[in-house]
Amino acid sequence: MGAGKTTVGRAIARRLDRPFFDSDHEIEARTGARIPVIFELEGEAGFREREASVISDLTGRDNIVLATGGGAVLRPENRAALRNNGVVIYLRANPHDLWLRTRRDKNRPLLQTEDPKARLEALYEVRDPLYRECAHFVIETGRPSVNGLVNMVLMQLEMAGVAKHPAS
Repeated sequence: MGAGKTTVGRAIARRLDRPFFDSDHEIEARTGARIPVIFELEGEAGFREREASVISDLTGRDNIVLATGGGAVLRPENRAALRNNGVVIYLRANPHDLWLRTRRDKNRPLLQTEDPKARLEALYEVRDPLYRECAHFVIETGRPSVNGLVNMVLMQLEMAGVAKHPAS
């Protein structure tokens, strides 16, 4: 969370002239409830059930750009659906940078703790190997601009034969 999946994904979709979906936004649209409310009412397990259903649906579509929530990789079926039905790009960021980007965001239920930085570090320890298992490519986010990240992703997609790199 906070790596830039939605921002970068939306920009890539624009550049490739493809529909863009964010699995978290899709869950909210389908349920009529914000993610924190779903977590409050159904817990993380209930949210993950909804997430798996949405990912299964969206990965069945052709020629889309999909940004998933950071925890989508926790379920093996999500990792398989993503990896087998598209090209997965892992936008990797270190926990400190993620904390800097998310520390004031109240719409992230997993970070509503006394020590959100420690929580991000713990999440990273669990999720990083799962992201790597699922990803076709890993891109270090570091400090590049959104446009720089978009160009890096588009170059990877072109090398994979998935998309032609449109003129910037």
